[in-house]
Amino acid sequence: MDLAPSAYPDTFARDHLPPRHLWPVLEFTTDELQYPERLNAATEIIDLPTDTFGPDRPALRTPEGEVWTYGELRCRANQIAHVLTDDLGLTPGNRVLLRSPNNPWTVAAWLGVLKAGGVVVTTMAALRARELTPIAEKTRPAVALVDHRFTQDVEAVRDTVAPDLTIVAYGGDAPDDLTRRAAVKPTEFIAVDTAADDVALFGPTSGSTGVSKITTHFHRDILSIDNTFGRHTLRVRHDDLVSCTAPFAFTFGLGILVVCALRAGACALLTEAVAPEPLADLVAGTGVTVLATAPTAYKQILKADKADRLRGLRIAVSAGEHIPDEVWKQLHAETGLKVIDGIGATEMIHIFISAAGDDIRPGATGRPVPGYRATVLGPDGEELGPGAEGRLAVIGPVGCRYLDDRRQENYVVGGWNVTGDTYVRDEDGYFYYRTRTDNMIVSSGYNIGGPEVEAAVDTHPDVVESAVVAKPDPERGSVVCAFVVLREGVTGDDAKAKDIQDYVKTQLAPYKYPRAVRFTDALPRNTSGKLQHYLLRQLIEKANEENNA
Repeated sequence: MDLAPSAYPDTFARDHLPPRHLWPVLEFTTDELQYPERLNAATEIIDLPTDTFGPDRPALRTPEGEVWTYGELRCRANQIAHVLTDDLGLTPGNRVLLRSPNNPWTVAAWLGVLKAGGVVVTTMAALRARELTPIAEKTRPAVALVDHRFTQDVEAVRDTVAPDLTIVAYGGDAPDDLTRRAAVKPTEFIAVDTAADDVALFGPTSGSTGVSKITTHFHRDILSIDNTFGRHTLRVRHDDLVSCTAPFAFTFGLGILVVCALRAGACALLTEAVAPEPLADLVAGTGVTVLATAPTAYKQILKADKADRLRGLRIAVSAGEHIPDEVWKQLHAETGLKVIDGIGATEMIHIFISAAGDDIRPGATGRPVPGYRATVLGPDGEELGPGAEGRLAVIGPVGCRYLDDRRQENYVVGGWNVTGDTYVRDEDGYFYYRTRTDNMIVSSGYNIGGPEVEAAVDTHPDVVESAVVAKPDPERGSVVCAFVVLREGVTGDDAKAKDIQDYVKTQLAPYKYPRAVRFTDALPRNTSGKLQHYLLRQLIEKANEENNA
């Protein structure tokens, strides 16, 4: 299938897509997935729902009581599109970096960029300059729209690797704040006539090799979130209040709070940061009916005896990591909820295996969502039958297209997207999670690349070298464990462990720091000098067995 004529004079995005022979197979097997050649996702997400449900319907809420209607959100998105094109000279195809917690202005900015024909690069507010730098180097943004509280790291990136980057802050008191600029702009904007397969979104993902990968997603891919999982499994209604703890930089959060919620005419409750116990109270106090969060949050809510605060939910979704069977059953027993589990990937933009209602089998992730098919592959790429353990592989309307990255060849195998997860499929087509097959550590729903943490630990002045592996944890699923060799004369004690942990928090997003630090005289290596991480995992397993004996 050839790409349609692009609306972008700036051809960077298409120029850096992988060669077509390295793309996965794409399939459009349902009526909802039949897209026209020209399509702007922002029009579908905000303009059509505003016309359908009315401009006065609440679209976005915050715990502080702020409410934006659909009409207000559309106007502000249009005004931001004017700022981008009129004031900042944005050319269709230019990249725009967003950095902010989840709040209404970020949604307006995201929609405004798409309307203006920009390519959104959504990043987490928690990322440090060290992590933002490779993202900026790879995506080459022309503009950065940044919450005024989080500009410092972006300014550091501009000053080191992106001298032409224009940074515009929002939400503050500066006279050139984006909100002030937007306020004087027209409230109407004709969205750029993008192709359905023009790139709309660059999604940075944690690299299992320590180097960020940039996934590329078309305008139609964004809508496919709702046209697969949203319409067939989640099924948000126009009278729902939707909450999700994942940041917009995770396409899981973006899909639940923006794409699925707005297309359904629902209202999204946006929270910048909320711990599990307060989350339960917030759900009860605000009348949330759809909640999506990680299994860790559900575990902690149960532990705090606050499951009853979730009784007002109509739908509960768990994603980011597999929800343990005992957690699912306890939630069901205490609340009556049948929690929707699911697996997705940034490469695939959202959830592709799941189940809801009576289709749920506790312990199973689910079956392929309509629009997808999945299998289990053996070591030579062959499809395995029921009961055989192997690599999960998926085909659907979206697929992995890394931006100018040779790792494309590792993710796409024989046309399949191979996610890095080990699964087993049963006779009825249900998929059961076993483990990860790469160096990714999944902790509290966050994907953390072990080599990335190693690189940060190794820059500590007292560290000679380190190795990072996952350590099982009853609350978070896994935590980052760092085995550290110190320079001669330095004592490896609790104080030094905390010193290393605090240092890593200054280099990487705080959720990536090693919660466990073990000091050792040397790291295990093979005859060619390669670190043997599996031996460190065995040490952890042995210690766990001894502790449980």
